[in-house]
Amino acid sequence: MKFIHAADIHLDSPLRGLSAYPEAPAERLRNATRDAFVRLVSRAIDEAVDFMVIAGDLYDGDWHDFNTGLFFVRQMGRLRQAGIGVYLLYGNHDAENEITKRLELPDNVRVFSSGKAQTFRIDALRVALHGRSFKHAATTDNLAASYPLPVPGWFNIGVLHTALEGAAAHASYAPCSVAELDAKGYQYWALGHVHTQWIRRGEPTMAFPGNLQGRHIRETGPHGALLITVEEGHLHHIEPLWVDVLRWAELAVDVSGQSDWTGAVRAVGQSLQDLLSQQEAEHPLAVRVRLHGTSPVHTALLAQQAQLRQEVLAQAVMVDADRLWIEKVQIATQAPQESPTLDADGPAALATLQGLALGALDDADFLAELRRDLRPLLAGLPAEVLAANPELQALHQDDAVYPTLLTDTLPLLLARVQQAGA
Repeated sequence: MKFIHAADIHLDSPLRGLSAYPEAPAERLRNATRDAFVRLVSRAIDEAVDFMVIAGDLYDGDWHDFNTGLFFVRQMGRLRQAGIGVYLLYGNHDAENEITKRLELPDNVRVFSSGKAQTFRIDALRVALHGRSFKHAATTDNLAASYPLPVPGWFNIGVLHTALEGAAAHASYAPCSVAELDAKGYQYWALGHVHTQWIRRGEPTMAFPGNLQGRHIRETGPHGALLITVEEGHLHHIEPLWVDVLRWAELAVDVSGQSDWTGAVRAVGQSLQDLLSQQEAEHPLAVRVRLHGTSPVHTALLAQQAQLRQEVLAQAVMVDADRLWIEKVQIATQAPQESPTLDADGPAALATLQGLALGALDDADFLAELRRDLRPLLAGLPAEVLAANPELQALHQDDAVYPTLLTDTLPLLLARVQQAGA
């Protein structure tokens, strides 16, 4: 038999970080999670799998309208026509208390109860699936502890949305240990919640398939689901199914060998070309470019960041306008001197400016005034802007980051003043 294990689909979740990109096709970005799910359903039909397991976070919180639910029902209808059953478990993002709109699901879809652990049996395949949905989003109880004993002589699958010993870079929902899952005596654990694919082969085998579609720069690389093949009651093969339609990448560009602006920009263009040539699939790439290294062009890069972004956008367009989108350009270069700031024997005005800025780090009154000035601006930012910019979130939530803000801003300030006076 064969089945597909998917999780963390997050239907209609927005892709973050590309809203400011002038040439990004809005419709394509808006539909990325749907398109990935359509590809998953098509693969299930093509592979003639016996059933599909969705281990939580099908949705992305409350629906904005019924279109999200109607889309899911339509895809389940495709599987129903192909004779493929679906076993659905709700996770923290689609817990019962968050989904306020519901539609009747096709009869090929079975939803695990949130009241207690539940077992679904597929008699013809001698398969038992055990699972329990989240009742509340912030579920911190060990749900696995309540899962039943395996059905003797059958292939037992545990379906669980969990942080698994804190392995997730998310909240520690439904925590449990690998040893606890081992002790249950199941043959396979279909896990969800961790957005990176992870597989542990053994008795039992347990796996996170990762999320179906990367949604921001912290979810780089290919994404999809797992195709599981079972022979004579034993797990035989696990195959990744990459169904994502857009991928995120981080690109480090070393400009140490570049002495001028033109050379640095061309180095970025060549690196983008190399990145694209290394891709096996024809996916569009959303790229964060990070310039690093020690170079005389450091001051110019810092002082003209807006111009640099436009230059990088132009390089991306020249390489492949349809497949390369720039999410962000970061500068992590250094001037040839060890210190990125000016020496005291530099121009008197600049040295004075540097001294005042460094002194502000220990000036409690100045830091308090800076916080008062920035808080109204931060409070007025849309939630999606804060979500896409962790640096702004940190300023909004934690006063302790303000000295770091000054330290990070000082090289840029001095570079711009120095360039303006050159």
